[in-house]
Amino acid sequence: MPDSHERRHFKRILFDASARLKEGGAVNDVHLLDVSLKGALIELRDKDRPHPGVGQLVVLDIGLDDSVHIEMQGKVSHVEADHVGIEATGIDIDSITHLRRLLELNLGDSRILDRELAALYHD
Repeated sequence: MPDSHERRHFKRILFDASARLKEGGAVNDVHLLDVSLKGALIELRDKDRPHPGVGQLVVLDIGLDDSVHIEMQGKVSHVEADHVGIEATGIDIDSITHLRRLLELNLGDSRILDRELAALYHD
């Protein structure tokens, strides 16, 4: 059986940043490890707080600077120790614009990103 990296259709970029995970009424500071058009991998900072469960709906708020944020709605796809995978289920136009630019700068080839955006719309 192929591993998850072989099945992955969307390139993830390593991106070291602080972010906030909103779960219901709770807001937790998290560490963003990587991000793609279809989701993100985060590390929980507060090890004593309960971890979100698989399938739980969350909002990930990635602050790029004081005025620029990427806000991604998603659901928890997996939890391994303090790492949580989030599958994107929605994103607003401003956030997708910032995410696209971030990915474009880090991938180095806009054609890869164009293919991924086309695949995203067909999923």
